[in-house]
Amino acid sequence: MLAPLAFAGLWFAPLGVTAEAHRLAAIMGAVVVLWITESIPMAMTAFLGVACAVALGVAPAAVAFAPFADPLIFLFIGTFMLAQAIFFHGLDRRFAFAILSLPGVGERPGRVLVAYASVACLISMWISNTATVAMMFPIGISLLGALESRRGAAALPAGFGTALLLANSFGASIGGIGTPVGTPPNLIGLGFIRRELGVDLPFFSWMALGVPLCALLMGWMLFDLGRAGAPEGARLAGVTELLRSERESLGPWSRGEKNALFAFSVTIFFWVLPGLVALFAGQDAPLYHSLSTRLPEGVVSLCGAGLLFVLPTNFRRYEFTLPWQEAVKIDWWIVFLYGGGIALGTLAFKTGLADALGAALTGLLGVRSELGLVALSTALATVLSETTSNTAAANMVVPVVIAFARSAQVDPVLPALAATMGASLGFMLPVSTPCNAIVYGSGRIPLTRMMRHGIVLDAAGIAIIVAIVSLLGPVVLGR
Repeated sequence: MLAPLAFAGLWFAPLGVTAEAHRLAAIMGAVVVLWITESIPMAMTAFLGVACAVALGVAPAAVAFAPFADPLIFLFIGTFMLAQAIFFHGLDRRFAFAILSLPGVGERPGRVLVAYASVACLISMWISNTATVAMMFPIGISLLGALESRRGAAALPAGFGTALLLANSFGASIGGIGTPVGTPPNLIGLGFIRRELGVDLPFFSWMALGVPLCALLMGWMLFDLGRAGAPEGARLAGVTELLRSERESLGPWSRGEKNALFAFSVTIFFWVLPGLVALFAGQDAPLYHSLSTRLPEGVVSLCGAGLLFVLPTNFRRYEFTLPWQEAVKIDWWIVFLYGGGIALGTLAFKTGLADALGAALTGLLGVRSELGLVALSTALATVLSETTSNTAAANMVVPVVIAFARSAQVDPVLPALAATMGASLGFMLPVSTPCNAIVYGSGRIPLTRMMRHGIVLDAAGIAIIVAIVSLLGPVVLGR
């Protein structure tokens, strides 16, 4: 009911913009309401928004729907298929138990906490945050259940179970910031930066910013959770034996696991290769231009996914690494939501709506320095991500930030980058991210504990993003 009211209110409001921009403002008002409330599936909201833009004469169909063929769409598809192969063959569990069984982990609760969170962080750099938490969650619950049955719940450090499960959710959300493919908001922000600002941010360049950010934010998160649930001197009897038995139950490496690892490794190598060439030979080197032109991330991910369909697991029975019935289980809604969000954002710039909104915000807020705009962009994206999905937050905030920066006569690249990273925060509430919702559903996490640790992590994340983007951003991007 609220979405049509928002549409009507903006339709009849005196906005002082062109007719096309005015119609688009009404459409986007309804879209934002539906994204925040999730009254209907978010991908369908994106489709309807673009369709209404065509029906109401904002833009021709060929123009409005063109972003659905953006090269980053195919980066999504290829990456999701690689992740599906890793899940299908259980390679993720093998990797998780290998890290948790390292000799240095032992039976110290602090070390177990660090290892568990680090696994979630490292895995989520490459595959869905939500899928990572869903995979690590039963491992954490099993670990806690085994410890409680062996020693009794009262013998565990107070708050250890809460800290362990929060470390899973928070670690996965943090890890998603580390690479462009770690979480959809990253690719959404990169898409706006490339399409509207003409700036390509290579895979390696993003990691040069994202990995230090992850390391600092993980360090703060582990300090905060460890102080609450992993006191010095406490021991967890039986952890080593439990993890060893779980790892042994996985058995020897299967052909599918080896194939999936090979395809994934080849993909990562070619994702990072152009950035390495630029680092050592410079961005003016012919080899760098050749690699970045012929092997963009979307093409590499499709080639890597293609390997999954030609590397056999049983050639006599014509079985390959990723069966098609498994491949089609990828998160298509994210692909559609990304296309619709980019389409509406692009129309906002084409019609002048984004520029009008940016000018209004400039006059209202009065922020005109690059540092101030970076801080404001990060905080705005973080606050919005607490109330709606990170993906929707990126779709809504990044185009506004770009227009705001242009109106304030500030280079929009760094503020847009900060807003993109800020959209991946939002640690305070169960509804902030599916990661939080999964671990909160265990019944082991009091809401007040999630809110207390989450708001502290949000504040630390805003400060770290502002510092990293402001200090390292000009060096990495050469701006």
